[in-house]
Amino acid sequence: MKKILLPPDFSENAYNAIDYAINLFKNVECTFYLLNTYTPVLYDTEYILYSPSQISLDEIYKINSESGLTRVEKRIRADYNNPKHTIKKIAAFNILTDEIKEQVADKNIDLVVMGTKGATGAAQILFGSNTVHVIKRSPCLLLAIPSQFKFKPVHSILFPTDFEIDYSILPFKFLDQLSDNYQSQLNILHVIFGTGMEQDQERGKKQLLEKIDHYAHKFYTVNNKSVPQAIYDFQNENETDLLLMINNHHSFFENLLFRPVINEIGFHVKTPFLIIPANEHKN
Repeated sequence: MKKILLPPDFSENAYNAIDYAINLFKNVECTFYLLNTYTPVLYDTEYILYSPSQISLDEIYKINSESGLTRVEKRIRADYNNPKHTIKKIAAFNILTDEIKEQVADKNIDLVVMGTKGATGAAQILFGSNTVHVIKRSPCLLLAIPSQFKFKPVHSILFPTDFEIDYSILPFKFLDQLSDNYQSQLNILHVIFGTGMEQDQERGKKQLLEKIDHYAHKFYTVNNKSVPQAIYDFQNENETDLLLMINNHHSFFENLLFRPVINEIGFHVKTPFLIIPANEHKN
């Protein structure tokens, strides 16, 4: 049974990510863990609704968290009521990134699904700060869903890479499932700067080819473009249902998402974005 962690903040954007996850796995037996964290630090206007002598601030936040999760669970059951799906709720006094890491380890979570923050321009999607931190630290696969993006079958997957990764250690089981369920094609996009690939990149490409040989796949090469621009252009010119990247603290991924000039991740994400952690992130 697949185990999916869904951390709703009770916004419509978060529920949209839940909707995507439930539809993506509608034919798969799953346990969905609804996780909401709360960290009351300051006494605010919410606190004056209660008498401090009757209930503590921590208890107020816990009650609100649990009641919010119950509302989300009821909504899911009303909208889907899929007998293949089990729903469990977790309200935790913790920082979200730390709690996700603990829950992934404790429950052997397969995938975390979160929503992005929302649109900030005609073609731009921002990840909220929570999503940024989770992407950086997630010990398992993470799927980020753009605001208002509605589920559609995953037939085409875009995978930008520089071929400088040890592909043999990467967990591609999720891709196997997508390929089985949706007959997905993997489109590998490589941006070349200069004359061509180095010897280690050639080795990496060969290693990747061995890893994905059983998938429908196609290689694309783009010359002298920034990686974000190459991704954006590809998505404009080709049907793309999922963007896939590897997070291994390598400069390719780090510079793309976490350099200071895009600290808020003003990255052109038009489709669901799957991040696969490299081996060192599993610890």
